[in-house]
Amino acid sequence: MTYFVYILINNIVPISIMIAIGSVMYRAFKVDIRTLSKLNFYVFSPALVFVKLYESEMNLHVLMQVLLFFVLFFSLLFALIEVVIRVKKMQGGMRSAMRNSVIFYNSANYAIPLNQTVFAGNTYTLSIQIVIMIMQTLIPNTYGIYTVNAHKSTLKATMKTILSLPVIYAIPVAILLRYFHVPVPHSIYLPLEYISGAFMATALLTLGVQLGGMKWEFHFSNVLVSNMLRLAAGPALGFLIVWLLGIEGLTAKALVLSCAVPTSLSSVLLAIEYDNEPEFSSQAVFSSTLFSMFTIPVVIYLLDFM
Repeated sequence: MTYFVYILINNIVPISIMIAIGSVMYRAFKVDIRTLSKLNFYVFSPALVFVKLYESEMNLHVLMQVLLFFVLFFSLLFALIEVVIRVKKMQGGMRSAMRNSVIFYNSANYAIPLNQTVFAGNTYTLSIQIVIMIMQTLIPNTYGIYTVNAHKSTLKATMKTILSLPVIYAIPVAILLRYFHVPVPHSIYLPLEYISGAFMATALLTLGVQLGGMKWEFHFSNVLVSNMLRLAAGPALGFLIVWLLGIEGLTAKALVLSCAVPTSLSSVLLAIEYDNEPEFSSQAVFSSTLFSMFTIPVVIYLLDFM
C-alpha cells in the first residue's frame, strides 16, 4: 500500500497535472506543438543527458554486467514485439510506433526517483539505473529515428537527421569529460543545469498539447497490446534474464525494477517530430503511466522473493 500511495502522489498526480496544463494551453491558445518538439529534441534533451552523465558514478564491473543484461532484454523484447506485430498484421508507421512504445521506457524521470525510493537512496542501485538511462537515451535518438523514417525516407536522409541531433554528441563529450575529470566552467554548466531541469516539464506539456489537439479516436486494441507488453511482459522478461544470468541481490532487483516502468515520452516526441502515429503514441504513454500505478507495486512485491 505504501508503494501504491507513493507512486500515486509522487508520479501519477504530478505527471497528470502537467499533462492537463498542456492540454488546457492548447485549447486556449492553440500552442504550436512543432516548436515544443524542436525544443525537446535540440535543447532540453541534450542538456539533460549531458548533466546526468557528467554527474553519474559507475564502475566498469557494474557497467559491463548491466550492459549484458540490457542487450539480452532489448533483444528478447524486440523479438516478442515482432511476433505480436506480425500476428496483428500491423502496417506502415504503426509497426514502428508499436515497437517504440514498448522498447522505449521512462528510465529517467520516472525510474530514477522510483529506484531511490524502493532502495532507500542506495547509490549502487542508482548507478545501475543511470546506465539503463544512458542506453535508453541513445537508442531512441538513433534506432528510434531510423524506424519512424525507414518506411518514408532514404537511409542517407535518415542518417543525416540522426547526425544532426545534439544528443548524439552530448553523450561522448559528457563521458570523456567525466572520465578525464575535466571541470566544466560554472558559467557553462549552470545554464545546462537550468535547461536539463526544464526537460520533464516541457516534455509533459508537449504530451498535454498533443492530447489536447487529438480527435480522440482511441486505438483501444493497439494501446492495450502496447501497455501489456510494456508493463507485464517487460518485467517478466527482466525476471527471466536475471535468473538465466545468475544475477542476484540488489543488482537483480534494480535491473528488474528498471524494466517495469511505463512508456517513455521519447516515443511521443519521435511520433510528433516525424508525424508517425502521434495519437497512438500519446495514448500509449498516458495509459501506461496511469496503469503503472497498479502494476509496479506488484513488481516491487515480487522483488522480495528474489
